[in-house]
Amino acid sequence: MNVQEKIHAQINANAVVLYMKGTPQFPQCGFSGATVQMLQACGVQDFAAVDVLADPEIRAGIKAYANWPTIPQLYVNGELVGGADIVRELYELGELQALVNPAGVQ
Repeated sequence: MNVQEKIHAQINANAVVLYMKGTPQFPQCGFSGATVQMLQACGVQDFAAVDVLADPEIRAGIKAYANWPTIPQLYVNGELVGGADIVRELYELGELQALVNPAGVQ
């Protein structure tokens, strides 16, 4: 399985996937940490988090996967939501909760 297939499988196997630097418990960048906090504030406790620092192939591959140059990247129901700036905007507008709740994530 090549890296693009691996990423595709991760995104399709989980309702919510966050490609981030570090882990939800120990984020390694402020943008990743803020994205985790916003997900948790929306009631999302169980989501797949992929630490791109632990796998350089995934780190490079995820940027090419959706042609999105930055990390973190949030996927909901197989679709790219965006990076930290877009997630923050959706959260501030009250739209992030509506987006993640239909995903069946608690």
